[in-house]
Amino acid sequence: MTFEEIKSRARAEWEALQKNNYVLVSAATCGRAAGALDVVEAFNKELMRQGLEVPIIQVGCMGLCHAEPLVTICKAGSPRVVYPNVTPESVPRLVEGYVAGDDPCLELALGTLEGNGGEAVYIPELPRFEHELRLILRRCGFIDPEDINHYIANGGYSSLEKVSGMSPEKIVRELEKSGLRGRGGAGFPTHLKWELCCKAKSTPKYIICNADEGDPGAFMDRVILESDPHQVIEGMIIAGYVVGAEQGYIYVRAEYPLAIERVQIALKQAEELGFLGDNILSSGFGFHIEIAAGAGAFVSGEATALVAAIEGKRSEPRPRPPRLSEAGLWNKPTLLNNVKTFAYVPLIIERGADWFASIGTEGSKGTAVFTLAGKVANVGLTEVPMGTTLRELIYDIGGGIAKDKQFKAVQIGGPSGGCLPETLLDSPIDYDSLREAGSMMGSGGMIVMDEDNCMVDAARFFLDFSTKESCGKCTMCRLGTLQMLHILEDIRAGRGRVKDFDLLLALAEDVKAGSLCGLGKTAPNPVLTTLRYFRDEYEAHILEKRCPAGVCPELTVYYILPDKCDRACEHCVLTCPTEAVKGEKGEVKVIDQTKCSKCGTCLQVCPPEYNAVVKLSPVSLLPSSNLSKKGAKK
Repeated sequence: MTFEEIKSRARAEWEALQKNNYVLVSAATCGRAAGALDVVEAFNKELMRQGLEVPIIQVGCMGLCHAEPLVTICKAGSPRVVYPNVTPESVPRLVEGYVAGDDPCLELALGTLEGNGGEAVYIPELPRFEHELRLILRRCGFIDPEDINHYIANGGYSSLEKVSGMSPEKIVRELEKSGLRGRGGAGFPTHLKWELCCKAKSTPKYIICNADEGDPGAFMDRVILESDPHQVIEGMIIAGYVVGAEQGYIYVRAEYPLAIERVQIALKQAEELGFLGDNILSSGFGFHIEIAAGAGAFVSGEATALVAAIEGKRSEPRPRPPRLSEAGLWNKPTLLNNVKTFAYVPLIIERGADWFASIGTEGSKGTAVFTLAGKVANVGLTEVPMGTTLRELIYDIGGGIAKDKQFKAVQIGGPSGGCLPETLLDSPIDYDSLREAGSMMGSGGMIVMDEDNCMVDAARFFLDFSTKESCGKCTMCRLGTLQMLHILEDIRAGRGRVKDFDLLLALAEDVKAGSLCGLGKTAPNPVLTTLRYFRDEYEAHILEKRCPAGVCPELTVYYILPDKCDRACEHCVLTCPTEAVKGEKGEVKVIDQTKCSKCGTCLQVCPPEYNAVVKLSPVSLLPSSNLSKKGAKK
């Protein structure tokens, strides 16, 4: 079957679907965790009960993770209506109201959408989309990731057909003109990698897709593989054609079972239709892709460590040169790019390098995909033009800070990224601006922190992660980060010293200089940026022996105010996990500090009309004379 015949059949199937009613249920990992499969089952039962034949399609993630399970009801000639946080109990109302009738159930709706599939156009009822530019996310949540025809009907594999009439050199020049930089974190110009691998003389050559996403709060690559895997596969095939490789690997975390399952289905379907195999689209070019499941080590995301893992070796980075393009997998020329980098390639081939280069900033072209996690109101996934400000991302798209708290910082770039303060909220997001601020683009993970976060504790958390994930090969990474962590733990516990400022800075420079790979070279970033932007919090811990945010356990005391305690209330007594709250019914409650685990449960359950439980620094309980003397001594 020719590509035109495949495309014609897929388009006919897609158009037939658009003429009927159908229901989309977001069933990526986030949707399933929120109960999407129960919603699917409820729809099937209700439709059967009412005698309706309406397809229920399990799609990927639209990016509105806070609204999962997300359901979109599509009716020919009527607006698509999106419903958030759908439960099995609300399904009969939706079926009776809008699937079978003309009542859109607006009291349950999030908004409406115009357009279809990969060409969806968002209207103001979903205002966050006005601030986005969805390129590699444009089909996510609108097509069935397990049906290749949905992908083909919405432009899929057209770029693969197009490159058959282009020389590898011309494709590389298109990538150069587009300004595409690697989306895995380093931002290395994509065309240079491809060109170097093209020029390598040794054979065979290999293509590797890095889907080893280990950053806390990051799930961009997972969503793309679960929601629209064929665009990544198409990008890899084009890469294989350009550099002359016949074998590719997708290295994906074993902790992503749904992503692995859907990629396996996509690979099988692509082979059946002739997009993968020995003679792709009768071109004479052959390319095969296998999945390599990783064991979960964060350092495996580093290129050379990832190669070692595929070879069955311990995940340890090695010195470069030689680069992977010269001696990579099994010592052969290897091209390694991130999931998102490969996903952009078909788009650039389809729409042209000039189009892509017109988006973004001078040094950072195109769009960037970010996860919004932490204390942001609307947790999820977004794609925006390079140069979009942090404020737009957090407030216009993310909905601001949850529970109307005060913004404090945003950590961007993974565990090795920097923590940026409120004064930098209007900074553009691009490779150069973030590097200047002490952070980095990374793969796109973003964690928002509010007034209740302690920046000393945040730096300790991220450094603890990097220390534990170090492969241990480099002495400065293995021991230097550990020593920095010990210093932060001392500061957090009130044992910090003024000289720790200089010691942390000196150690940070040594760790950066003495580490072989990016993990060690960037691990000090959270410490350096918190020292740079939040030095006052370090000083409070060291000089005043208090944690301003009331987070650090050793510098926090929970205390019950006698004059506000309702003697008949038993909330704190009944919920304390360590039985630290004492006092019979009718008596004022008291917290036994020797038993208190500093969990804060008593504060959470104390009725707001009393507000009897307060969180204090131990030093604040001392008489003022003692406080001033103690502060002076310190």
